[in-house]
Amino acid sequence: MGIHILRMMLARPIPVPDPLSGDNPEDYPYVSLLVAAKNEEAVIATLVEDLCNLDYPACRYDLWVIDDNSTDRTPLILEQLTQEYHQLNVVHRSPNAGGGKSGALNQAWSRSQGEIIAVFDADAQVPKDLLRRVLPLFDREEVGAVQVRKAIANAMANHWTRGQVAEMALDSYLQRQRIALGGIGELRGNGQFVRRNALESCGGWNEETITDDLDLTIRLHLDHWDIDFLMLPAVAEEGVTNAIGLWHQRNRWAEGGYQRYLDYWRLILRNRMGTAKTVDLVVFWLTQYILPTVAVPDFVMAIVRSTLPIFAPLTSLIVTLSMISMFIGLKRTRAEIQGTLPRRRLPHLVFADLFQTLFGTIYMLHWFPIMASTTARMAIRPKRLKWVKTVHHGSEAGWAEDGMKMKDEG
Repeated sequence: MGIHILRMMLARPIPVPDPLSGDNPEDYPYVSLLVAAKNEEAVIATLVEDLCNLDYPACRYDLWVIDDNSTDRTPLILEQLTQEYHQLNVVHRSPNAGGGKSGALNQAWSRSQGEIIAVFDADAQVPKDLLRRVLPLFDREEVGAVQVRKAIANAMANHWTRGQVAEMALDSYLQRQRIALGGIGELRGNGQFVRRNALESCGGWNEETITDDLDLTIRLHLDHWDIDFLMLPAVAEEGVTNAIGLWHQRNRWAEGGYQRYLDYWRLILRNRMGTAKTVDLVVFWLTQYILPTVAVPDFVMAIVRSTLPIFAPLTSLIVTLSMISMFIGLKRTRAEIQGTLPRRRLPHLVFADLFQTLFGTIYMLHWFPIMASTTARMAIRPKRLKWVKTVHHGSEAGWAEDGMKMKDEG
């Protein structure tokens, strides 16, 4: 594990191609944008307006919003917006429609005509030039999907959202390095782009999972597609602002992420992905799921027996990896937002990143009890499909420079 992690951290990220440019619309791939919306009256109008005014030829993309049996004003708002934006197509799901978000996406993508299918959450904040920057990554024929870095729109709301800023920086760094090593790139739901051919070969989204993005990640890699990652620009979303909401959201992520290993373990063990991806997947399965689960009873027994935890070396490896990756991720994110990677860093910026890393590491400890409780629950309970919706209120904080804007850097 240590050797694999060291090789990953030393890997060089794949260069990002130049954005699309030119005046001929036919030179631009046709893109279909999908949004699954259930009771999203607070945010859906803003998202539709943003997506219908992208810096991309209007004749080369369309927007599909799936109203998943909303009981608020979402259907009325969408009906009004269809009168204003010709790219907008609205699909209404019946009350007995199943499959959760996967079912909603499946109902729309087969009707669309885009060569590339993009998926956004209803609370997404999408930069105008996003399509021009994402689509060149599909020039590599082996790329079946691209995940855009996620940022926290309400980053400065409270300590929970500030912790999620550090978490997104950690995730973006690990994503880039794993891909650079030939490992697994992962989809994150909001801001994901999938090649139509790849989606068709996988049979669309799996309606028997609570995490459509993580499930599709494994199926794409099993089908010999790569998933790339775009650092800039980022797609912003609302961070969870309280402990209860965070607990429910992360339990769903943990259960869905764990379930994909149980669903596809036979194909994984047959090395269908290839050796580099299989090794990477197994290492991060251990570090993300198994060791956090082991650490909780190990820590309890160490207290009871007044001894050191047996798995302390491996647990320390996880925490150390997290801290180093988080610090580098915060540093790179800030530098790339500023448009430069300076050799010398101002002392107060280094201190800010160190403080954010320490705070983020403490925040990330919530994964230990979540993974332990999820593992215990899944060990004794049959698989169930319970989709828990995250409530969106509309971002009042704006981008806040990805949560890292300084009051005065001069």
